[in-house]
Amino acid sequence: MNVVENLQYNTERSKLFIPEYGRHFQKMVDHAVSIADREERNKVAKSIISVMGNLQPHLRDVPDFQHKLWDQLFIMADFKLDVDSPFPITPKEVLQQRPEPLEYPQNFPKYRFYGNNIKRMIDVAIKWEKGDMRSGLEYAIANHMKKCYLNWNKDTVEDSAIFTHLKELSDGEIDLAPDGESLTDSGQFLKNRLAKSNRYGSNTHNNKKGQRNNRGKKRY
Repeated sequence: MNVVENLQYNTERSKLFIPEYGRHFQKMVDHAVSIADREERNKVAKSIISVMGNLQPHLRDVPDFQHKLWDQLFIMADFKLDVDSPFPITPKEVLQQRPEPLEYPQNFPKYRFYGNNIKRMIDVAIKWEKGDMRSGLEYAIANHMKKCYLNWNKDTVEDSAIFTHLKELSDGEIDLAPDGESLTDSGQFLKNRLAKSNRYGSNTHNNKKGQRNNRGKKRY
């Protein structure tokens, strides 16, 4: 009965600043903080750093590895450890600074099947000077849009629909309809997609066939 009453739960224990090192490491750091003699405290701190390095031998060749270990030591000590660090001590305020929020990519739900990369390509094409290179890029973008459309929508699409979408996504900067040229035939895209699916399907079939053939063989 006394054993049950003396059980100690993690919720009742002190907070682990870096849980990856475990509670025994935290106790070692707490002991180093409590040492009154500075020379002895420095000695214990270096011993803790040595053990921390042994726990991560694959990171020994990483630049500033020792500096990171000392930073972690001060974090686990809640910056209350007064020792002679071989590296500048990073202030607590700097380590606790929140990073700048990342901007989410712009989505275009109306034509989601084209993807965000198409919009980025269009923005690049708009900045180019008009000429053969820009025209080639514009038609490459339109062909890729047609391929994306066929992958996620129907088995056929008119070039005029692609040109309309491209003009809308480029805010009217790219209009290929008046040129009178045609994009790659829809049948070619569908043929390539069918050949690709057949290739993967045949590989799967051969693997299953091989498994059936090996099923009755003896293994020694």
